[in-house]
Amino acid sequence: MTEEPWRVRFQREDELVEQLQSQLAEALKRRGKALADGKKELGSSYAVAKDRGRSYTVINDAIKKYSTE
Repeated sequence: MTEEPWRVRFQREDELVEQLQSQLAEALKRRGKALADGKKELGSSYAVAKDRGRSYTVINDAIKKYSTE
């Protein structure tokens, strides 16, 4: 079996990376929105962090960076 030329393999993988980056960006926005909804429900980023077992900084930064609120 002959391996495809490196240019073909690179192009295919490069396209996959672009698709995955796009999907990641959209997932981060949805996650930020979900966390913002959690903040509304629980009253604070700290409460969301405690509920999710994550650091306050991670939760608060995700809400600020990725939610539209």
